[in-house]
Amino acid sequence: MDEKRFVVCCLNLEILVWILLVFAVQHSDETDPGDVAAINGLYAALGSPSLPGWGTVGGDPCNGLWQGVICENTNIVTIRLNAANLGGELGDNLGSFSSLKTLDLSNNHIGGSIPSILPVTLQNIFLSANEFTGSIPTSLSYLSQLSAMSLNGNHLTGGIPDSFHGLTALVNLDLSGNSLSGSLPPSLGSLSSLATLHLQNNQLSGTLDVLQDLPLADLNVENNLFSGPIPQKLFSIPNFKKDGNPFDGSIAPLPPPNSSITPLSAPPFSGSPTSAQTPPAASAESSSTGSKKSLSVKRVVWISIAAVLTFIILVLAILLILPRCLRKWHETQRTPKQHEIAPYVGARENPGDSGSLVQPGRDIEKAPLVVKPKEKQPRRPAPILKPPHEQEVNVLTTSALPKKDNNDMNPSRFDIDLMPPPPHPPLPTLPHERVIVKPIVPAEDTTVKPLTRPVPLTFVKSYTIASLQQYTNSFSQDNLLGSGMLGSVYRAELPNGKLLAVKKLDKRVCSQQKDEFLDLVNNIDIIRHANVVELMGYCAEHGQRLLVHEYCTNGTLQDALHSDDEFKKQLSWNTRIRMALGAARALEYLHEVCEPPIIHRNFKSANLLLDDELAVHVSDCGLAPLLSSGATSQLSGQLLTTYGYSAPEFESGIYTSQSDVYSFGVVMLELLTGRMSFDRTRTRGEQFLVRWAIPQLHDIDALTKMVDPSLNGKYPIKSLSHFADIISRCVQHEPEFRPPMSEVVQDLIQMIKREPNNRLHGEL
Repeated sequence: MDEKRFVVCCLNLEILVWILLVFAVQHSDETDPGDVAAINGLYAALGSPSLPGWGTVGGDPCNGLWQGVICENTNIVTIRLNAANLGGELGDNLGSFSSLKTLDLSNNHIGGSIPSILPVTLQNIFLSANEFTGSIPTSLSYLSQLSAMSLNGNHLTGGIPDSFHGLTALVNLDLSGNSLSGSLPPSLGSLSSLATLHLQNNQLSGTLDVLQDLPLADLNVENNLFSGPIPQKLFSIPNFKKDGNPFDGSIAPLPPPNSSITPLSAPPFSGSPTSAQTPPAASAESSSTGSKKSLSVKRVVWISIAAVLTFIILVLAILLILPRCLRKWHETQRTPKQHEIAPYVGARENPGDSGSLVQPGRDIEKAPLVVKPKEKQPRRPAPILKPPHEQEVNVLTTSALPKKDNNDMNPSRFDIDLMPPPPHPPLPTLPHERVIVKPIVPAEDTTVKPLTRPVPLTFVKSYTIASLQQYTNSFSQDNLLGSGMLGSVYRAELPNGKLLAVKKLDKRVCSQQKDEFLDLVNNIDIIRHANVVELMGYCAEHGQRLLVHEYCTNGTLQDALHSDDEFKKQLSWNTRIRMALGAARALEYLHEVCEPPIIHRNFKSANLLLDDELAVHVSDCGLAPLLSSGATSQLSGQLLTTYGYSAPEFESGIYTSQSDVYSFGVVMLELLTGRMSFDRTRTRGEQFLVRWAIPQLHDIDALTKMVDPSLNGKYPIKSLSHFADIISRCVQHEPEFRPPMSEVVQDLIQMIKREPNNRLHGEL
């Protein structure tokens, strides 16, 4: 009997242990209680907004259902609620987060002051375009891991605190568009990694001396009260903007180099000379001789320094020019790159409407560099031109996708894809740059007015706001095609029936003066390629900033892949390769043909538009300046909020052409799998497309299982493997390991050439 009791007790004890183990396992993945309390405090301080997943009683922020919350293990590392229409304040619980690295609450309506206690683990903090008041907290000195901070576009006052000691990892700092005053703190000079500093549109004063030894590549101090001479070193910064300040026009000299020459000693104390002293005449003569010798020695030293510097500059120039010459020589020796017919477009149409052309009557201060001429070049390849009534319909839209019965590949299109590019036409003559200098005349009124410059000349059609209101039915919701970080897009119908797409830029995004906006328009206008959406016009009246583009009839690639299952079934394997090739050619043109190179910065399937032949046209080209300045700041743009497209280095404020290559690889993954780049409805391990797909790209069995089911297995295995190999190289974690877009274009063309003609032309 006792043995039975003993056995029963042992069994009960074992069952209890198993229950405790199961309970421990279930609760081991729950979010850190401190982080839960902190995020609930933040939610309450923001006024308990309506956010998916937030505010659930007993809810786990790391369960993948809380919008904008990203976790690592059991800790919250990212909170990103950009442009979520939030109000309220930040509260006092931010410092309770144990591992928070990124806080992005830009483009909202959050007020109050910035908390004095912030998480010491913060690497990126983006609070731009809100309604914060008060001063910048002095506790910044504790954020030793801080890499980027954007506080622009708020109502901050007071001085910039002297709290930047130890922030050696800070790369990007944007404090523009506030009411900050006082001089620059000395600790700014200790930011040894600072590459971007935006201080424009404040009331800062004093000199810029503290900035002269920083490794800056982008410095904007426009429209402040800075005075005194400008340090000479600042003029070597690639992007230095200084207008709107009462500088005295002089340049502060560089500090003299260390000299071994002993300075002249002071004359001896007056009195009767001793027998050992030199007579006055001899003393004067020796002093004169010593002065001449000193001057001659100085002259020799400076000549030697100048000779050494000249030699170094010549060597550097040779090292810089030689690779370019060798590259051009190699390009002439090999087969030229493959392009579509007519990658450059002809002159703009001027449809008859009430819009008026700009007739500037002032001199040009600056003329943008024209990459390629526009005169008398066909917009599309001759073999695929449409009748006139069909040519009128082109679009920038997210409209519903029409169903097509004819979904096979057009054989002639592939023939065109594989043809060599036409010769580039000669560059047009540019007007000489004319510099207008306005001297600063002292006056009793100490108010500093921003310097103005003439309105740039533009050849793009100018529309009136009244005409665009007429064409869009007063920007009605019925004509709304879509909205994004930069603004909303509307369908416009001209009196002759032609359709256009009008992008109405958000005022918080495009706060530029008219001349700056026209510079942007001119820069977009010179981008001419068959796979780039064409700019048709603009509007810059009454503080409004609008861009008018061509209209593409089949919507976006994002809609084609993710919003219409029936239409997606019509996208054959070869159609998807052709789409990838068209997008790759657009990026190749931007990165390697345009001079200077153009980085897209917001490359995603929603910005790839499809015409009636399903050819890709990339939109938002040339709009990167709007994503890297103003209310969107250098790090809080659209790309970060569109989960899954941003390259790893973007979190650190670094964005190059290789970051575009990464985003292109994500789009190729969408074409391969039919999945979205980020899908919250899937399990946590499958939400981020890149993280889920990378381990399977080199396993042929796993690769075939991840292919879009709508293809029904109709694809060549070798072609699939080559496609996956290109993706794998594009989404490499390190930017230097990603291929240039010209290499990607050639790889895709070789894929097409390897396939038999019967498969190439639609048998699949």
